[in-house]
Amino acid sequence: MTKTDDFKRTFETLRDILKKHEKKLSVVADKRGEYSLATGGRGGKPMCVAGVRIGKSYVSYHLMTVYAWPELLDEVSEELKRRMQGKSCFNFRSISPGLMKELAKLTKAGFGRVKQGGLE
Repeated sequence: MTKTDDFKRTFETLRDILKKHEKKLSVVADKRGEYSLATGGRGGKPMCVAGVRIGKSYVSYHLMTVYAWPELLDEVSEELKRRMQGKSCFNFRSISPGLMKELAKLTKAGFGRVKQGGLE
């Protein structure tokens, strides 16, 4: 399997994590290699919440909720934390089922915080 195939499968898996939440959010981008969600925001201004994008060296999963609520990372495994670049980006080259499950749980918790804050 080529790097391109791995990245495509990884992107699709990460996009599927986000797609489970798109009914309550706005899809900002849904094109080849890029998918992102935003809220209605405060005062009607959309706020980016999460996205996934294929890059040159990895597939990036941006989860802005962990930037807004860093305590969400308190229960995250060291293995997933090693995938972080910056405060809200996780990088992947391939799929690890355990990490995908953990990331899905983290995403759900983050979107729960968005809902609690009335930002949907």
